[in-house]
Amino acid sequence: MKKFLTLFAVFLCLSLGIASCNVTSVVSNNSDIIVASKGFTEQDILAELLAQQIEATSDLTVDRRRLQGTKLCHEALVAGNIDSYIEYTGTALTAVLKESVIDDPRKVYNLVKQAYEKQFNLEVAAPLGFENTYAVIVRGEDAKKYNIDTISDAAKYAPEWDIGIGYEFAEREDGLPGLIKTYDLRFEGRPKSMDLGLIYRALTQGLVDVVVNNSTDGQIARLGLVILEDDKSYFPPYEAAPIVREETLKKYPQLQKPLSQLAGILTADQMQELNYQVEGELRDIPEVVKEFRQSRGL
Repeated sequence: MKKFLTLFAVFLCLSLGIASCNVTSVVSNNSDIIVASKGFTEQDILAELLAQQIEATSDLTVDRRRLQGTKLCHEALVAGNIDSYIEYTGTALTAVLKESVIDDPRKVYNLVKQAYEKQFNLEVAAPLGFENTYAVIVRGEDAKKYNIDTISDAAKYAPEWDIGIGYEFAEREDGLPGLIKTYDLRFEGRPKSMDLGLIYRALTQGLVDVVVNNSTDGQIARLGLVILEDDKSYFPPYEAAPIVREETLKKYPQLQKPLSQLAGILTADQMQELNYQVEGELRDIPEVVKEFRQSRGL
C-alpha cells in the first residue's frame, strides 16, 4: 500500500507539471534563427551549444525554443516554425522515416541524410561525435545480486519486476513493444510511463525495478546504476546530428561554419559529464556550454 501511495504521489506531481508546462511558443521575436530542443536536459544543452556557436561565428541572432519530443520538433522544422534542432539518427530512421532498424551507423546516417533531403528539404549536418542510445538500466545492487550483464540475463527476472519508461518510448517503432518481443520480456505489471525527469527517482526508490532511458544521462554513474548490454542489437545507432532547413541554409550560408566546427566535437563521456553538471551540480546550461566551448577552443 505504501509503495502504491508513493507511486501515486509521483504521478500526481507529474500530472500537475504537465498541466502547467505547455509547448513553448515558436514566435521568433525577430531573431534570425530559431534553434529548438526536444525538452530534456541533453537536448537543452545541445541546442544551447549550437546557438552559442552560431552567435560566436556570425552576426546572426538566435532564439532558443523548448518543445516536447521528436514529433513536435520535426513538424515545427518542416513547417518552418523553427530552423534547426539536434536529432538522433536512429530516432530519425525509426520514429520519423518508419524504417526498419539498421545496425551500421554510417548506413543509418546516409539513409537519413538522403531521405530528409528528398522528403522534407532538410539538411542533416555532420554528427557531433557521440551516440545517445536507449539503455535498459537497473540498480547496481541488483545487477550484482542477480549477476546480470545483458538484457537477456534480465529477462528471467522480468516476471517479478516492474518497468518504468518515458511516454515517447512506449509508442516508438524502436520502443517498448519491439524490445519486449526481441527479448521475450514478461513483466509483472503494466509498464509505468512517466516523465524522464522522474524515472531515476522511481528506480532508486524501488517503485520500479528496471527503466529505459538515455545512455548519456549524467545520473547513471552518480547513482550507481548499471546499463545492461543490448546483446541482441535491438536498438539502432543514435548519432546526434543537427538538422537544418535547406531554405535557412540558402538564406544564411554563414551557418555552414558553425555546423562544421561542431562536427565530432563531443564524446559520449563528455556528453554524460555535461548532463551531470546541469542535473547533478545544478549549473546553468549557458554557463556549462560556454565553459565547454572554451575548453575546445571554440
